[in-house]
Amino acid sequence: MKKKYHKSGPSGAVYGLGFIGAAIYFISQATGFWMGVLGFLKALVWPVFLVYEALKAVGA
Repeated sequence: MKKKYHKSGPSGAVYGLGFIGAAIYFISQATGFWMGVLGFLKALVWPVFLVYEALKAVGA
């Protein structure tokens, strides 16, 4: 039996570009080293904030 592999090329590229943009934004706004570390961590989970705000906006 042959295994099927699904690749997520376009969605992975969008997440990657979003991560880079978010990291640049959050780190550039940091006032110190630990705020920069926090900015990097925020950049890793930016889709969570996006989905949360979108669901809050539509009242779900």
